[in-house]
Amino acid sequence: MLSPKEIIAKRAAMELKNGYVVNLGIGLPTMVANYIPEGIEVFLQSENGIIGMGPAPGPGQEDPNLVNAGGQMVTVKPGAAFFDSAMSFTIIRGGHVDVTILGALEVDQEGNLANWIIPSKMVPGMGGAMDLVIGAKKVIVAMEHTAKGKPKILKKCTLPLTAVGVVDMIITEMGVFEVTKDGLVLKEVTEGISIDDIRNATEADFVINKGLKIYHTESGVID
Repeated sequence: MLSPKEIIAKRAAMELKNGYVVNLGIGLPTMVANYIPEGIEVFLQSENGIIGMGPAPGPGQEDPNLVNAGGQMVTVKPGAAFFDSAMSFTIIRGGHVDVTILGALEVDQEGNLANWIIPSKMVPGMGGAMDLVIGAKKVIVAMEHTAKGKPKILKKCTLPLTAVGVVDMIITEMGVFEVTKDGLVLKEVTEGISIDDIRNATEADFVINKGLKIYHTESGVID
């Protein structure tokens, strides 16, 4: 049985298409690299200057000289390229990233994102998140639906914002929301999860898509 984080990562990977340049945020989003569907070739980019990353290294395959922007050890595919941060952010700011998948502390029904600071706690900083959510063609938030039982999908973010109105899609272990100009639309629920379960775990208002689909976690089928 998949864990909630594995469910999210596997489902998020299904949004990737052949030839995409993709940036994966630190933490849960890096797991997406392990679930890229067979036959789909994407170019995983990291802000510290890599394009062409592969899945997470297995035991004994770790190379401390190969790390992503979050300091996690990674693998690279044949043909991968290494460059400085200036070139990396030229790729990002130039609009060459097709999709960024990143985590969040809070997202609201207007597509606002808060993912970089918790007041009164030490944090490493915003990193490349602000550039990525503005520069990428599509922004997907992949996160657990709640934190210690409290909703993370809100009517209005309470934490300092990373960016305003940038989120296109929210994927959690419970379902998938699309962010539209009229608010959140629930397009998909995970098997075993009811609409009431989602309503009880979500502060934000949302409407249910007429063609609501069910995501089957083990098979990866959406119907």
